[in-house]
Amino acid sequence: MQERPPDRCVVIAAPHTSNWDLVLTFLFILATGLTLRWVGKDTLFRGGFAWLFKKLGGIPVNRRVRQNFVEQMVAAFRSHETLRLAIVPEGTRQAAPRWKTGFYYIALGAGVPVVLGYADYRRKVVGLGPVMRLSGDIHADMERIRSFYAGITGKHPGRQGPMEIGGA
Repeated sequence: MQERPPDRCVVIAAPHTSNWDLVLTFLFILATGLTLRWVGKDTLFRGGFAWLFKKLGGIPVNRRVRQNFVEQMVAAFRSHETLRLAIVPEGTRQAAPRWKTGFYYIALGAGVPVVLGYADYRRKVVGLGPVMRLSGDIHADMERIRSFYAGITGKHPGRQGPMEIGGA
């Protein structure tokens, strides 16, 4: 792991191709003592493990209903002195045709940097890469992000999407 990430940042968690990614995230949190909140689909927070996921920093999100999640998270940054928020921009463990851009607009709106987090199964390494200040030019910033993740391999490489964004 590089130096400790800033107290206030959005952490990209990529690539996301397996349920094991969440397990590795928990182990990373426990091993480093890092305080990290993370976003997961609301169905993950039902049943026997709900209390554990919340205790480990989970924030449930209902992706079936539009709830202005970006603005809610920007507001959370306004009201917290320390908030490291991990988001999976692929939004799924399957190959996604494009990344969701919420992570970008949360960081931009909150005025916080993005930290490039990863699980590289080929090298058997989990960690945090560079801290990146966004320029406001999403296409240029995504090019820098793509460049970092180019050599990172998920557990199921065939499920990794192309790291493209919509028509933003």
